[in-house]
Amino acid sequence: MYLEIVSPEATLFSSEVDSVLVPGVNGEFEMLKDHAPIVSLLKEGTIKIHTHTQSHLVFDELHASIVPHLDNDKILTLKINSGTLEMKDNKVIILAD
Repeated sequence: MYLEIVSPEATLFSSEVDSVLVPGVNGEFEMLKDHAPIVSLLKEGTIKIHTHTQSHLVFDELHASIVPHLDNDKILTLKINSGTLEMKDNKVIILAD
C-alpha cells in the first residue's frame, strides 16, 4: 500500500507502507492493503505509520510543520491538528495541517 502525507508547505511522507493508523473524527482506525475505498476527516491526534524498514522513510524535515518521531525501527508517528484522508486502489493520501 502506498502512503502520501501532504501539508500546505510540502510533501511530508511518500512511501510504501504496511499499514497506517489515523485519528478519524469518529474514532481511530487502521488501514491495511486492499482496504475498501474511504474518505474521512481527521481530528487532532497521531498518525502511526508501520513501514517495512527505515530505508522506506522519505521525510522533508526542512519544510515540515509536522514533526515526525520514530518509535522503533518500523513505526513512524506524526502529530497533526486536523486533516482529510482518501484511500482508493491501495493508495492513501492524507492532507494534514
